[in-house]
Amino acid sequence: MIGSLDGLDPDERAAFLAELPPETLAWLAREWMFQARDEQLPPDGDWTVWLILGGRGAGKTRAGAEWVKGMALGRDGFASAPVGRIALVGETLIDARGVMVEGVSGLLSVHAADERPLWQPSRRRLEWKNGAVAELFSADDPESLRGPQFGAAWADELAKWRLAEEAWDMLQFALRLGERPRQVVTTTPRPIPLLARLMEAPRTEVARMPTKDNAANLAPGFLERVVGRYRGTRLGRQELDGEILTDREDALWSRATVERARVDGAPEMSRIVVAVDPPAAGGRASVCGIVAAGIAADGIGYVLADETVAAAAPAVWAAKAVAAYRRFQADALVAEVNQGGDMVAAVIRQVDAGVPVTSVRASRGKWLRAEPVATLYAQGRVRHAGAFPELEDELCGFGPDGTANGRSPDRLDALVWAITALMLGPVSRPAIRRV
Repeated sequence: MIGSLDGLDPDERAAFLAELPPETLAWLAREWMFQARDEQLPPDGDWTVWLILGGRGAGKTRAGAEWVKGMALGRDGFASAPVGRIALVGETLIDARGVMVEGVSGLLSVHAADERPLWQPSRRRLEWKNGAVAELFSADDPESLRGPQFGAAWADELAKWRLAEEAWDMLQFALRLGERPRQVVTTTPRPIPLLARLMEAPRTEVARMPTKDNAANLAPGFLERVVGRYRGTRLGRQELDGEILTDREDALWSRATVERARVDGAPEMSRIVVAVDPPAAGGRASVCGIVAAGIAADGIGYVLADETVAAAAPAVWAAKAVAAYRRFQADALVAEVNQGGDMVAAVIRQVDAGVPVTSVRASRGKWLRAEPVATLYAQGRVRHAGAFPELEDELCGFGPDGTANGRSPDRLDALVWAITALMLGPVSRPAIRRV
């Protein structure tokens, strides 16, 4: 937002705007520096690449188009002087034209009529009145970038480029005009090596734009139908939240396996347990893994909830575990006692003496305990009734060293105890109940 309004609360801002003349309000409605969110404006500093990672409809295309406009016109906040030659590189020429130039948020739409550049489709070229020129290129044809030279570039959907390494290299050789050639990259992220290198490069500034941040400019139906449907899933976290999700090569679970296990809901359960992996005494941040799971009449297991909690006192996680037990009308509360011995069951009974606690003790390492459960997933015998992002990150980051992304896998441990109790040991089957 424009600096003079940053410190105003909504009522003060509304009162200020109400006093402005209509022509000023009309100008503000078109002025990008007034409308843009902070992450849509060029960052400060001596950067070479501005990497915008965003979800679908997050506003990254508008940010890229406005940046090119600001560079071509030499606008304050973008460039100290107009940049005469700019490269526009899309996944294909059709994408470059349809999204970057002619799209709803493309270059033609972000200019007022009196400053709009001349679009010459046959020459794949935009020309501003001040002489600045932007040319379109396809990342599918890296050789087309051999020869031309530019002072700035906009690369769109880099993570989708079929020849990403080759096209990116040719673009870098072409950026040789002016004192400080710069480029903006707008893309929904995918785990490709080039993107990982760019994120770690010393002169890269990274901006993240989840779809939800642009909700005011999106159709309510899209938010309800698409955002609601895919929230928390791998596809949603990539395409809506702009996250880069990778698999650990030596992990027991893969993202694909977890996605295949996902269902919208659970059927009637034959048995339900809530498993608790208590924090180690004096351990880090007292994270307690709590997972509810059930088994259906056909023998398929279902993960029903991840209620993991970070708490300073045992009474807090015990209360959370008992609440889950009551909510799911579970048959038992399974608790690992390696860390706390009889104290674990005692703390739970202090919260609710009527909760049946099944104590389990780990005699093998985390990896060996988890292998049979991962095998059940591979066989299609475990489902996730919804999305559990933090739990799923632990599953797909869990390696032979017993950690998940360098941390203790508290959620995974609780899941393993729950599925083990339901599917890998003696199982009683009381009357069917509905979740």
